[in-house]
Amino acid sequence: MESFAYVRAGSLAEAAEAFAAHPGARYLGGGTNLVDLMKLGVERPSALVDVTRLPLDGVTELPDGSLRIGALVRNSDLAAHPRVRDGYPVLSQAVLAGASGQLRNAATTGGNLLQRTRCPYFQDVSKPCNKREPGSGCAARDGAHRDHAVLGYSEQCIATHPSDMAVALAALDAEVELYGTAGVRRVAAAEFHRLPGEEPQRDTVIEPGELVTAVLLPAATAGLPSAYRKARDRASYAFALASVAVVLEVADGVVAQVGIAFGALAHRPWRARRAEEALLGAAPTRAAFERAAELELAEARPLRDNAYKVPLARNLAVDVLTRLVPHEPREPGPEGPPPHEAGSQEEDS
Repeated sequence: MESFAYVRAGSLAEAAEAFAAHPGARYLGGGTNLVDLMKLGVERPSALVDVTRLPLDGVTELPDGSLRIGALVRNSDLAAHPRVRDGYPVLSQAVLAGASGQLRNAATTGGNLLQRTRCPYFQDVSKPCNKREPGSGCAARDGAHRDHAVLGYSEQCIATHPSDMAVALAALDAEVELYGTAGVRRVAAAEFHRLPGEEPQRDTVIEPGELVTAVLLPAATAGLPSAYRKARDRASYAFALASVAVVLEVADGVVAQVGIAFGALAHRPWRARRAEEALLGAAPTRAAFERAAELELAEARPLRDNAYKVPLARNLAVDVLTRLVPHEPREPGPEGPPPHEAGSQEEDS
């Protein structure tokens, strides 16, 4: 590991000033991804600006009913918070689906959003990677790409974003709050991460020196039925092969509000706008869900080894949407409870 400066910021202004004073600096929160990348030689910061002493570790209900999650709130605390668990279950489920308990105790909300791809070619400095070294090429295209993108990728990069939490935030219409030398601004969570285009080295829309200070959960999606489902190679401690976050409101027999986002299919959480448009005002039937999912995934461009992701994502979405539709309760007969009541709590697998 190379030498670097270390600065412990006492305020947001100090953090921004220290970052600006050290070209090539990185902010340090939980460090669960950054430190690993430094050990691999992928990240070589000139300085680490420690922001762990900043007052960004609270969860606050705002006057309009929205919820402000500080960027330093630990993932385990976020998942367990009563207002999150009860009002935004999709977010709690997504956080618990990621990493191990030990890592969730250290990782922060802001750091989760800023984690980088787990593409093995990005993490191996002996291999070409446009995300790590622009212009060097993309070894994954002709290499091992079973886990890579089927949507929104470019000739420059086919990597996927690894966060579970970010997928839920996109479906919830959450916002990311940023602080920089120009002040505070908010960005829709669904637009916070970028598609690779010609600049795959840029993961997000963050401007130089900006710091994630909070995530805001809107009042409009609080309390709505929601769920997160993740498919992976093993039952725990594995990144998604495909995942889906869904927020669904059914009123008067039709879909009144819906938010759908896919994970592990693209360079960012993929907000399924076409599927949502197709479902609004429609009866919440399995057939409608299947048509909407197929419409959204029609533009997928699978590579040699990852075509399986398309039907996998479709089936995950249809399953979650179907389970979120309210049903009239009935008395269980001799055959047992209805299917929607039996086994409705799916394992994350």
